[in-house]
Amino acid sequence: MRKNHLLLLLLFSCISLFAQDYFPENSGVKEKKSVYTAFTNATIYVTPQKKVENGTLLIKDGKIVAVGKSVKLPENTVIIDASNNFIYPSFIETYSNFGIEKPKSSFNRRQAPQYEASRSGYYWNDHIMPENNALEKFKFESKEAEKYRKAGFGVVNTHIPDGIARGTGTLLSLIDEDANNSRVLTDNSGLFFSFKKSALSKQMYPTSLMGAMALLRQFFYDSQWYEKGLSETKDLSIEAYLNNKNKTHFFEAGNKYNDLRADKIGDLFGKNMVLIGGGDEYELIDNIKNTNATFVIPVNFPEAYDVSDPFATKFLTIEEMRDWNQAPSNLKVLSDNQVPFAITTYKLEDPSAIKSKLLKAIDYGFDATKALEALTTIPAQILGVSEKIGTLENGKLANFLISSGPIFDKETVLFENWVQGEKHIINPMVTNDIRGNYTLKLANGEQFTLEISGKPYKPEAKVKRDTIIFPSTFKYEDNWMLLSFKNSETDINYQASALLGKNQSFSGKALISNGDETRFTATYVSPFTANENEKEKAEKETPEILPITYPNIGFGYLEKPKSETLLFKNATVWTSEDQGVLKNTDVLVKNGKIEKIGKNLSLKGAKIIDATGKHLTAGIIDEHSHIAAESINEAGHNSTAEVRISDVLNPEDISIYRSLAGGVTSAQILHGSANPIGGRSAIIKLRWGSDPEGMLNKKAKKFIKFALGENVKQSNWGDNATTRFPQTRMGVEQVYVNYFNRAKAYLKEKESGKTYRYDEELETLAEILQGKRFISCHSYVQSEITMLMRVAEKFGFRVNTFTHILEGYKVADKMKKHGVGASTFADWWAYKYEVNDAIPYNAAILTQMGITTAINSDDDEMQRRLNQEAAKTVKYGGMSEEEAWKMVTINPAKLLHIDDSTGSIKEGKDADLVLWNNNPLSIYAKAEKTIIDGTVYFDIEKDKMLRDHLKRERNKLIQLLAKEKQGGGKTQKPRKKEHRHVTCETLDNL
Repeated sequence: MRKNHLLLLLLFSCISLFAQDYFPENSGVKEKKSVYTAFTNATIYVTPQKKVENGTLLIKDGKIVAVGKSVKLPENTVIIDASNNFIYPSFIETYSNFGIEKPKSSFNRRQAPQYEASRSGYYWNDHIMPENNALEKFKFESKEAEKYRKAGFGVVNTHIPDGIARGTGTLLSLIDEDANNSRVLTDNSGLFFSFKKSALSKQMYPTSLMGAMALLRQFFYDSQWYEKGLSETKDLSIEAYLNNKNKTHFFEAGNKYNDLRADKIGDLFGKNMVLIGGGDEYELIDNIKNTNATFVIPVNFPEAYDVSDPFATKFLTIEEMRDWNQAPSNLKVLSDNQVPFAITTYKLEDPSAIKSKLLKAIDYGFDATKALEALTTIPAQILGVSEKIGTLENGKLANFLISSGPIFDKETVLFENWVQGEKHIINPMVTNDIRGNYTLKLANGEQFTLEISGKPYKPEAKVKRDTIIFPSTFKYEDNWMLLSFKNSETDINYQASALLGKNQSFSGKALISNGDETRFTATYVSPFTANENEKEKAEKETPEILPITYPNIGFGYLEKPKSETLLFKNATVWTSEDQGVLKNTDVLVKNGKIEKIGKNLSLKGAKIIDATGKHLTAGIIDEHSHIAAESINEAGHNSTAEVRISDVLNPEDISIYRSLAGGVTSAQILHGSANPIGGRSAIIKLRWGSDPEGMLNKKAKKFIKFALGENVKQSNWGDNATTRFPQTRMGVEQVYVNYFNRAKAYLKEKESGKTYRYDEELETLAEILQGKRFISCHSYVQSEITMLMRVAEKFGFRVNTFTHILEGYKVADKMKKHGVGASTFADWWAYKYEVNDAIPYNAAILTQMGITTAINSDDDEMQRRLNQEAAKTVKYGGMSEEEAWKMVTINPAKLLHIDDSTGSIKEGKDADLVLWNNNPLSIYAKAEKTIIDGTVYFDIEKDKMLRDHLKRERNKLIQLLAKEKQGGGKTQKPRKKEHRHVTCETLDNL
């Protein structure tokens, strides 16, 4: 006790290295006293890999002076015995908003949306704020700091969690008292970005993920141009960014696909982003590895679901249950694949939860040394402060932890967290683990068994003789044991105090209730052993981790599908070519292509498929679809030609699999109809199990979505949607004229050879003028259809496709003259005012006029039965079966300019095929196999096996969830979720 009092007095007399001599003092004399502090006899982790047994750590003035087995101690050294304890570098939090209040939304949905920026002199969009500085908004929160310190952290990196470009961060030490201004380690720890809008601005743009990506790209383009000194106006936001452009770029991605999206933007501008992940990187590990990025990974593994209510359990998806089962393996998978990453408490309700999460990750196979690296050396490298923190090497800040054992052992207790040489007590430090079995002897001849259990820093004791347990109280502090117990056999009370001596034994005196005093000893005999029940509880089973699939949701495949050599025998082949329908014909597929069409074909090694009595067709192509995308509309401006559906493809949309089951192999994923000039489309092949890039049809031409009618003038958006131009159909025409005039001027400037400001929006519109990009236009009313053709002719290009085009039959002659194609519904009408004149004969009339006509879905559910939609044209208009079938195969291929490679069965074309059990136009027809590039992506027999497998897997996961709850794990209630039904009018809320 005296030693500890002396230590406290000496420490209070110490003055930090960071004190400023020129600061005025009004507290007495200015003489500075400085002492060394040594921690001896500890196991010291100098680095995660370098360990010193029975070592000494010497610190002075908040820094490490020496560390090792044989450290010479100066005379004025306070020695702290850390026997049996461990010393580690304090942890570093790489990503937080510590000390900075998260802004709350100021947007009232009942107010009219704002389209212009609210700031003057800054970037044109309020959600781009690189001028923000976290230090200016920082306020030290003692309670929060204490939470971080209790979790083992000594340093945190904080930022303003608001906006797409969020400004600079600050690196701070978690010291409570900062009289000497030593808390701020770096006042500019990097630049911070996200795909999320600012809560403080009402500015509408962007409304979508693809809009946020386009905005960020344009900002970086503008910064490059501004840096050349060509801007006629001053932009404080861009200047702030340029002043810090070489700083680390932290990007809050939040999930595996956003990881790839953010990295792609970084690659475009030569920025190697540090990506704050989402914890699901293991599902896409090859792509994640190929980014070559450094990550910051949250460990907010999902809690188990409560499956005690069978009705509620029905709401649980395979995806949700797998996520619970597989997410704790994320750290191991990243580590095994040599992906560098730091670990963050971000998204945890309390930083202290990080230990339990890491223990779970370690149970899943994550290496404890790698865990320590991810909390110390790697964060220091990311933040560029390895010379100051992260290890316990000489000259670095005295940021270290003292624990009872290995830092990631369940029973280990954190005693102290020293930050810049300042001690913070977490739990009373214990240098001796006294737990064990003792023989307790009194000089009067009495003998008992003393059993000390509990935790090292909070031991518990029982006094026993044979099977009898005597009432007792116990306290242990500073190597003194205070023990009171009653021998219930003799009714005598004892009050003993004893000091710990050598060989972990105690000796002292005991007062007896009759007033006598006697000698007292407790001799160590053996370690404490838990009873069998406690042993069983302590022993953890190896977690059962279910395998991931591609994609990792229901109906995903355990292995990615591969191309095969296939030979279809004796099929009825619908060629969608001049040859028409061929009976009893063979089709050979090799290397992803249609190799040969004929009779009696053979090839050694080919997989033979008996197609007798079955129908083989080209895969269905949907010219107008909205599946497989995370965003559909960017509604923030009247022209959003800068946004790209390809940026937001979602390969996990179950509609892909369902459409494959309906024979669909290709689709154009279009932007919605929120504005006259929408975004760029993506033409994809439905390669189930691939990544977003793997879905794209690399041979496809460039397309963009335009729109006419009610949606673009916002007549059906509500009473507050009255501020964005245009509000009338006349205004829509002026939007087109204005933007194409601007595009012409832009193209002229670009072709002049002078340095120009790259504008993604105008670049896209210029491609239309140059014939490099084609328009698919959402259309209904004949007057507007005519208007857009006239605008196009005025500017020297043609509209490629009018989609919907339900009044096309009225202007078919004009469409023929213009050279535009049509993609329409089979029989949709009267679902809103501007389709009152729609008729089911539209497709037939357009075809009879010589216009290339396709039937589209614009609907994820309808896409699964486009074969039946095509069949309707046989009834409504008398189309032949072959011509009807062309409306969902070769005709949409022609409209999309991919007919040279797909859309029909022809030698040399891509093997995009469907095997049907019946006439494909029949309502009884089922797709038995759907093939893309020679790869079977849907097989009806495999589908049956998948369904059985999913039932078994679901039952297995429910059992594991129930077991988790029975074992005392936290649970959450299942929640009902609705499938996101996407159409032209689907709006996002970024």
